[in-house]
Amino acid sequence: MNKFYTIPLKANDLISKKNHPLCDINKSLASHIHLINTTYFGECRFDDTFGCSIWDIDFENLKNLNFLKENIKNSLYESLELHEKRLSKIKIFVEIKQEEIIEPKISNRIKKRVSMKIMGKIKKTNEHFSYFEQFYIGPLSY
Repeated sequence: MNKFYTIPLKANDLISKKNHPLCDINKSLASHIHLINTTYFGECRFDDTFGCSIWDIDFENLKNLNFLKENIKNSLYESLELHEKRLSKIKIFVEIKQEEIIEPKISNRIKKRVSMKIMGKIKKTNEHFSYFEQFYIGPLSY
């Protein structure tokens, strides 16, 4: 069975030849997808294409949620096709809802909650893969 390094990568452990925590392919895929979701284009200095457009629209006050949903879906699909070679037959489902955030001693806020489900096949094993994540945008939090 293949083992993968966990994220965050502990470079000091690798350099000093210590054991680095490992995980299975499902956890590795989930961590990598989360990293793509929470990285803005240009943040990764050696690859401007790594990331997702969520950051580009994070503070925009878009009234058309369908446009926002399609933008996130298309951006994430392109990033996964380019940067996650272990998956095939990728399908992405995005849902956006406005939600009231109630915080004691702070005024209530309305934020957009993005829920996404990513499904595909693990190329090496032909197993089904499913990942679910949700976070708030404007500003991004998870």
